[in-house]
Amino acid sequence: MNNQKITLRTWRACVGRYCVFLLISGLCLQSVFAQNTSSTAQLAAQLQGFRADAWFLPDDEMLGFVPIPAGSFPMGSNPLIDPMAFENERWSQTSRQGIVELPDYYISRFEVTTAQFAAFVEATAYRADPQSQQQALNHPVAYVSWTDAVAYSRWLDKTLREAAFLPPALKDFLMEGAHVTLPNEAEWEKAAKGADGRIYPWGNQMQSQRANVASGGTMAVGSFSCPECLFDLKDMSGNVWEWTRSAYQDYPFEASNNRVNLAEDALWVMRGGSYNDESNNARAAVRGAADPGARRPFIGFRLVISKQ
Repeated sequence: MNNQKITLRTWRACVGRYCVFLLISGLCLQSVFAQNTSSTAQLAAQLQGFRADAWFLPDDEMLGFVPIPAGSFPMGSNPLIDPMAFENERWSQTSRQGIVELPDYYISRFEVTTAQFAAFVEATAYRADPQSQQQALNHPVAYVSWTDAVAYSRWLDKTLREAAFLPPALKDFLMEGAHVTLPNEAEWEKAAKGADGRIYPWGNQMQSQRANVASGGTMAVGSFSCPECLFDLKDMSGNVWEWTRSAYQDYPFEASNNRVNLAEDALWVMRGGSYNDESNNARAAVRGAADPGARRPFIGFRLVISKQ
């Protein structure tokens, strides 16, 4: 996973009192809990901070969605500042970085969890990879393809629009033409590094205590404190690579170019690095790419609510 372009082409291929509460909420997720041998107390700990009555979204006022204000930011890498910059992070032959202007949007604070994805599978009978249901409930869901991630985002978009408890700010934003979807490359990178163009979400130097990298597996979302990180987002570096809705193409980035001049075997961009990557792939500007059918233990996703 240390190559500057990461291509993966070879695959087309309830408990006690707590469970009673889940049954009442209509979200028992029997198949997931049946595979989890944790005690009731351990299950409760895994789901602490998430709403069982709201598809296990974060238990906060905005259901885990964080506003990113409109404005510009420098996209790509300048090797004079970041000597680890890969060539595919260069904006053009004449410019190392480009300035991208984005409207306001929301991005999820955490990566989508196993419990959240399981709620979707339970509600829709979606044919997910069984391995996606076998991770800890508060870990990022893994073994999900790009098409799986898109299917989840479309289901959540419809489900949130019908929810009586949807926060007014999110309801208004959706009514104004926004959709729940995967972030495009620019939305992801701006949320990770902001307008100051930092190398990592926390600054210009690697700090191993800020991200789950170079380890043996995923960890619960939000396990790493990052007071320096912008917008209080979690795991923008490490844990799992995150799918985006941008097809892999050379820069400069254009939001409207996602389906222009693409071959049938187009790759889709992933961002952020994973637990089994080193620090060079934890940088905010790193671009990975994979086949849309790829399902691997180090690939997951997070969501945005975007008008683009």
